[in-house]
Amino acid sequence: MSTDADLVERWRSGDRAACAQLFDRYYSNLVRFFRSKVPEAADDLVQRTVLRCFEALTRIADAAAFRSFLFGIACNTLREHYRGVHRDHSRLVFTSVSAHDLDPTASAVLGWRQEQRLLLEALRRIPLEDQILVELCYWEQLPGREIAAIVDMPLGTVKANLHRARRRLEVQLDALTRAPATLHATASDLERWAAAVKRALDAQGPTELSGA
Repeated sequence: MSTDADLVERWRSGDRAACAQLFDRYYSNLVRFFRSKVPEAADDLVQRTVLRCFEALTRIADAAAFRSFLFGIACNTLREHYRGVHRDHSRLVFTSVSAHDLDPTASAVLGWRQEQRLLLEALRRIPLEDQILVELCYWEQLPGREIAAIVDMPLGTVKANLHRARRRLEVQLDALTRAPATLHATASDLERWAAAVKRALDAQGPTELSGA
């Protein structure tokens, strides 16, 4: 299988097939990234992210770091989306405001197990920047240095913020659950439940998550 670096270099040389292969590789990741936050706009935001990546092709300094570059664009696209749909966008502080605060109706899901619904809702209730860190860590399985490059923070800050994000997630799980056994199972094996939510998100379409 060709590496990201190989595909980027072939893309730069005019190989359209390499470009298509590169985005096919990460398409489902992008859909999942947006679907857990703004399901009704996920398809549009994926397209915006891909277009911006096309436009920024010459600015990719390290072809091997394409994944970080792509997710960095996705993060910026998400923030711009929220600022565009909220009138008082100057007051949006993503280290304190959550996806649930910004759109409390977007997380309705049908056919999910209780633990999956619980974890997704808890994720959407922690600050958006914390949600992004948790998802990059548990869903994308990215190393700390790559996450640091995506969110443009020092590695030490990312580690501290991720620890804080997990604690906040536990608090939200505690607030949302009515069954202590469910809380214990979810909080004590976060990695397994996060993987289950990831699979559920991948299996459903945006409209199924939007309550439409």
